[in-house]
Amino acid sequence: MKKGLLTLLLFTVFLSYSQNWKSDFEDAKATADKENKNIVLVFSGSDWCAPCMKLDKVVWQSDEFKKESEKNWVTYKADFPKKKNNQLAPELAEANKKLAEKYNKNGSFPLVVLLDKSGKVIGMTGFKNVSAAEYIKLLHSFEK
Repeated sequence: MKKGLLTLLLFTVFLSYSQNWKSDFEDAKATADKENKNIVLVFSGSDWCAPCMKLDKVVWQSDEFKKESEKNWVTYKADFPKKKNNQLAPELAEANKKLAEKYNKNGSFPLVVLLDKSGKVIGMTGFKNVSAAEYIKLLHSFEK
């Protein structure tokens, strides 16, 4: 009984902290078009890039960003892990590589690209050592 309650509690906590990141870029574009939202495309090295990890912890995982993105953006993270145990499915790795060829030709990490619903670049930024609120303001400044 205790084990079941613990599992339920952990599952509930996990869901409350989950982010609504799309796992397919074409799906992200379709959702953005349907909901008339812009796309926040994040290029990240989740297991090797220290600024990527800090951006994830301070901004992407914040309740502030979660609420704002739910209302205003569709989010997609193009991850490029290096550790063997963190490798992506080959199809996803290939899809992320194609996105990088189009939107991240210089191989910058982290790179945050704000796209309109059709995939046109509106603005770009990288790591900023600021609060989630300030980062949200930065992303909105591209939309003006």
